[in-house]
Amino acid sequence: MTGFGLGNAALGKGSVTAEVRAVNGRFLDVRVRLPQELADLAMMVESEARKRLARGRCEITLRTEGNVATLPVLDKERARRAYQTLLQLRDELAPDTEVPFSMLSAVPELFRAGDASDLEPARRAIQGALAAALDDLEIMRRQEGAAIFADLEARLAAVRMRASEIAARAPVTAENMAKKFRERLSRISAVVMAPAAVSADPGREGGIDPVRLEQELVLLMERSDIAEELTRLGSHVTQMTAYMQEEEPLGRRLDFLLQEMAREINTIGAKSQDLRTSHAVVELKAEIERMREQVQNVE
Repeated sequence: MTGFGLGNAALGKGSVTAEVRAVNGRFLDVRVRLPQELADLAMMVESEARKRLARGRCEITLRTEGNVATLPVLDKERARRAYQTLLQLRDELAPDTEVPFSMLSAVPELFRAGDASDLEPARRAIQGALAAALDDLEIMRRQEGAAIFADLEARLAAVRMRASEIAARAPVTAENMAKKFRERLSRISAVVMAPAAVSADPGREGGIDPVRLEQELVLLMERSDIAEELTRLGSHVTQMTAYMQEEEPLGRRLDFLLQEMAREINTIGAKSQDLRTSHAVVELKAEIERMREQVQNVE
């Protein structure tokens, strides 16, 4: 889910500020940006964020203000080697020319972070600022989550209503299907028993075995029965409603349940030979697709 959080903590005579921006994403992707003097703490920042977040792309930016305690340390050995290299180049190209110390400012990574003991105050300050920023982010995401869940609950109610309509119409659908089947067989039987057909093929037996017809009708009704699909669909809706009351991350579970709902609805649509049921299936598919889009935003 999307959100923004800001946190601040004192560090030395200055302060450190943590800024957290989160956007929707199927998996968790944490990216950290720190000042050069705090670069060694990047892994710690990412680890702390992963303890609190489960999904989405999260960008964490830390800034220092004022005179903080963790100032960068000059890498003296690197500075010596760099200056000696400059002197050697001077001797080759322009002997006796002065080489000012200011030229060392162009050497990259001449300053490094302090040792672990020097970074401990910064570690504690960053943890405090990051925790405050994540708390701030959590408040915004909970507000968004409440709106999303209200929408999901309304759509689940619509799914229940459409499924109930399909279930209520199932006996009528079965009766209509059996009626059409018998009418079709009556027309076929009439053609078989017609005098012209008999004279064209004198060896043809008249009539159709009624026992065989009933067997075929039973098979047709079994293949068209949607009771199991409706039961599983109702179970998935109940499970999803229960999951939505939990506090732990549930986005992936909801996504899986919606996939299973879509599977059952597709099967119902494939079995249905009733126009009103087909229309209800189309509406169910639309509701499931809208919910799947929303669930991508849920942690």
